[in-house]
Amino acid sequence: MMATFDLEEQEQLAELKTWWQQHGRRVSSLVLVVAIGFAAWQAWQWWQNQQAGKASAVYAGLQQAAGKNDLKQVKLLSGELIEKYAGTSYAGMGALIAARVEVDQRDNKSARAQLAWAAGHAKDEGLRALARLRLAVVLLDDKAFDEALAQLATTPPAPFTPRYADVRGDIYHAQGKMAEAAAAYDVALAAIDAQEKAADGSGRGKRAAYRDLVQRKRNALSATVPPAAEAKS
Repeated sequence: MMATFDLEEQEQLAELKTWWQQHGRRVSSLVLVVAIGFAAWQAWQWWQNQQAGKASAVYAGLQQAAGKNDLKQVKLLSGELIEKYAGTSYAGMGALIAARVEVDQRDNKSARAQLAWAAGHAKDEGLRALARLRLAVVLLDDKAFDEALAQLATTPPAPFTPRYADVRGDIYHAQGKMAEAAAAYDVALAAIDAQEKAADGSGRGKRAAYRDLVQRKRNALSATVPPAAEAKS
C-alpha cells in the first residue's frame, strides 16, 4: 500500500514538474508584476500622504494670511499650493480663499485667475462648481456678461442649482433682459422649494432667508414679466 502511495506521489510530482517547466516562468513573471505593482501603490500612497501633509501646512499659513488681509502673503502661498501641490484638495481651497481676499481688495484680475484655475483644476467637483459660480459673480461685477454666463452654462451639482440660476438672473437683469432674468429667478425659486421638500429640516432658516431674497428680485420684475401662474390667468 505504501509503495502504491509513493508511486502516486511520484507521478503527481512528475506532473507538477512538467507543468512548472511549461508555465513556471509565466507564473514567476506574474508574481513579480503583482509585487512590483503593490510596492508602487504603497510608494504612491506614501507620497500622496506626504504631499497632503505639506500642503496642509501651507494652507494653514494661507488662512492666517487671509485673516490678516495680507494680500502679498496670500498670493505667495496660494501660488505655492498651485505650483507644488495641485493634486491635493488644498490647492483648490486655497485658490478660493485667495480670490476672496483679492476681491475684497479690488484686485478682480487676480481673483479671476485664481477662480479660473480652481474651476478647471480643483480636485473636488463641488469646489470646481463653487469656483465657476464665484468667477461668474466677479465677471458680472466687471460687466463681462457673456463670459459670466459661459461659466454657468454647465449643469452644476444639485446643491448649486438655485445659486447658478439666481446669478444667471442677475446677469440677465444687468443686461436689461428682463424676461430671461425672470425665468432664471423662477428656476432658482423652484430649485429652492425642491431642496426644502427633500430636506430633513436642517438648514431651513438659511434656505428661507435665501428664498426671500430671490423672491424679492423676482417680484421687482412682476410688472414687466408676471409670474407664470399670473400670465396664464
